Amino acid sequence: MSRYLITGANRGIGLELTRQILAQGHQVVATCRNPGEAGELNTLTNAGELQVVQCDISKPDDIAALVESLHGSTIDVLINNAGIYGPRDAVLGNLSREPWREVMEIDLLAPMMLTQALLPFVLAGEGKRIAFLSSKMGSIADNSSGGSYMYRTAKAALNQAIKSLAMDLREQNIIALSLHPGWVRTEMGGPNGLIDTATSAAGLLNVIAEAVPSDSGQFIAYDGKRIPW
Repeated sequence: MSRYLITGANRGIGLELTRQILAQGHQVVATCRNPGEAGELNTLTNAGELQVVQCDISKPDDIAALVESLHGSTIDVLINNAGIYGPRDAVLGNLSREPWREVMEIDLLAPMMLTQALLPFVLAGEGKRIAFLSSKMGSIADNSSGGSYMYRTAKAALNQAIKSLAMDLREQNIIALSLHPGWVRTEMGGPNGLIDTATSAAGLLNVIAEAVPSDSGQFIAYDGKRIPW
């Protein structure tokens, strides 16, 4: 039995990851901003070993409280799933600073600060894996359509941070992965997504489980394909 910690577990891919990990017989610490409103997540409490914890990853006090609640325990796999897209009307000519700052805060700074805070727990665990849900939209080489300035730049910056993290932690045998979940039919991905959450989550979990040290710092899709930076 392994112990996972997943952020943004109340809906979409995070919820499905939690469901599948519990079905595999593992423990999950599932974080979300408002556990009282996480109806589907709370219904999973009888599906296995689930601990639902309140944590807004953009708030340092919430991260500190999460760390305190984990005192004396370990994390085998940390999955940084929580993220936002930003305003849909943020196109060239209508860009503004504050919404862009918020996207960078949630998609880049928050997961990195959380990872830094939880690193001792990962080092003490057996799995030693840290996965970040990035996006193919953060690939500079793949950008052939433009637009999506806020989301693209946040994920591109996150990819660079993950690469540095992988280099810094290689001697501690920690595997850090940048993962593309696919175009998924979720609230963020919209109804036209190519795959459902079950397909994405299953693929992501397989990539995480099968990763070897040489995969650390790589940009990998849910189906195992490498993505150009």
